[in-house]
Amino acid sequence: MNNRIGIIALASIFINVSAFAGPPFRTDDPEPVEHKHWEVIVGSQGSFDRDGTSFTAPHLEVNYGVLPDVQLHLITPFEYVKPEGQNSHYGYGDTELGAKFRFIQETDSSPQVGVFPIIVIPTGDKDKGLGSGEVQAFLPLWAQKSWGPWKTYGGGGYWINPGTDNKDYWFFGWAVQREITKYFALGVELYHQTPSVEGGESRTGFNVGTTINFNDMHHLLLSAGKDFSGSNYASFYVGYQLTF
Repeated sequence: MNNRIGIIALASIFINVSAFAGPPFRTDDPEPVEHKHWEVIVGSQGSFDRDGTSFTAPHLEVNYGVLPDVQLHLITPFEYVKPEGQNSHYGYGDTELGAKFRFIQETDSSPQVGVFPIIVIPTGDKDKGLGSGEVQAFLPLWAQKSWGPWKTYGGGGYWINPGTDNKDYWFFGWAVQREITKYFALGVELYHQTPSVEGGESRTGFNVGTTINFNDMHHLLLSAGKDFSGSNYASFYVGYQLTF
């Protein structure tokens, strides 16, 4: 594998890791953290792909309800990448900043709707596959509706993805979740992503996940899945969430 192909593979793997949005799924929702409340997650998310393996080890996610219906968002990741046939690398990755704004409240007959623009700052080492080397942005629209113990949410958006051999792409996802008890919920999502690099392929896949609520403050988030069509053989998410 020549250097150019290796860099493309590293960039593709990194994008796949970073594309997770709403723990424990890739699909997000429009519901922000409550005003003056915090949500802190320490976790790891990973991808086992045709071109290699990558995962965060670990990443820290912090969300804060700065105003009613407005949430600030930060992810600081340490990354491990191992392209097929090449050396592995470990180090700090790209930093993610965002703000979620819910502009339509949910009613008995209509869903809640919000936007969650995200900017990814190139703090990781591109040459080692730990970052994209460029500022990226995600511009999504999310909706959610609940009925008793059931909740369904999803939407999608456009990734601005500059860089050599990169291309802008779309991501769409939808999830359904059911609260089995107040301590335990199960969910499943389907997603589709258009090619993120020149000569790449679209990805369509699923994840199955659960949220375990030990109490109002302590939670365990888990999911696993794979592509139906695409390069991903398996992916995972595991995180400890503290809310206060």
